[in-house]
Amino acid sequence: MKAITCRSYGVLRLEEVDEPVPGADDVLVDVQAASVNAADWHLVRGAPYIVRLKFGLRRPNFGIPGSDLAGTVRTVGRNVTTFQVGDDVFGTSSLQGFGAFAERAVVPERLLVRKPATVPFDQAAAISLAASTALQGLRDHGRVEAGHRVLVVGASGGVGTFAVQLAAAFGAEVTAVCSTRNLELVRSLGAAHVIDYTTTDFTVGGSRFDVILQAAGTHSPAACRRALVPGGTLVQISGDSSNRWIGPIGRVVAAAALSPLVSQRMTSFTVQPNQRDLALLADLVERGQVTPVLDRTFALGEASDAVRHVEGGHTRGKAVINLNRS
Repeated sequence: MKAITCRSYGVLRLEEVDEPVPGADDVLVDVQAASVNAADWHLVRGAPYIVRLKFGLRRPNFGIPGSDLAGTVRTVGRNVTTFQVGDDVFGTSSLQGFGAFAERAVVPERLLVRKPATVPFDQAAAISLAASTALQGLRDHGRVEAGHRVLVVGASGGVGTFAVQLAAAFGAEVTAVCSTRNLELVRSLGAAHVIDYTTTDFTVGGSRFDVILQAAGTHSPAACRRALVPGGTLVQISGDSSNRWIGPIGRVVAAAALSPLVSQRMTSFTVQPNQRDLALLADLVERGQVTPVLDRTFALGEASDAVRHVEGGHTRGKAVINLNRS
């Protein structure tokens, strides 16, 4: 089968490789589409360098990159009961061997759900990691409720476009932070207010929020705190950083140190994809309450271009690799 391999950090190649073999609890999927996440380019580059402690000091240990996919079940392991051959599914192989940038990929049964018939493969492939991150950040860590004022920093990106829609679906009043060219996009997703970060710094205005979801930018926890109400919550997901060694982890440490000393709660987390959340997201997408935003579509052989596009940091929604595109 054809697959994108990563045998050296920063180097992707389209090669013929052996087909993966599913374990007892796994599903082998004929991949129709795979999306590119920020996490994918960090793994491909081995940057910041701290990620190499887990994924290989000198060369990556995952072989084929790619986390999120949508496709059709080819075979199932002997313990699999949820799916059968021919089912259309979507899910994630993140931290479970990866492998989504290929014609076929193995995914644990517990990280797959059926794809709604009305949702194209390209859109379904864009859901898993980004939407799960937004959902868990808002619901579990931000504890967003109806009537809350929620600020989404990085609102036009992969996580941000889902976060705006989910916060609005929860009944929150959403303010979106993005660049000038994306103001109308985030308004169309449900943002009641928009802030153009090229002209306005949200940390020095008079507005205060119950929850800030920081999916981009370089503002420190102390600066973000100025835009929180007493008892408000800062949820850090990511953000930009020029530190080659630890990336944005410095902000995470600073938030953990600051949180016990102030009235606001400062937290960060690593997304934990699961079948229950994926099923909820599938239902929200099928009912039209959430729509994956697609920026660009690439062929499998253009995976390097897709990763570079996401790495550039200006993707509107998600970039997707379509296996049926030549």
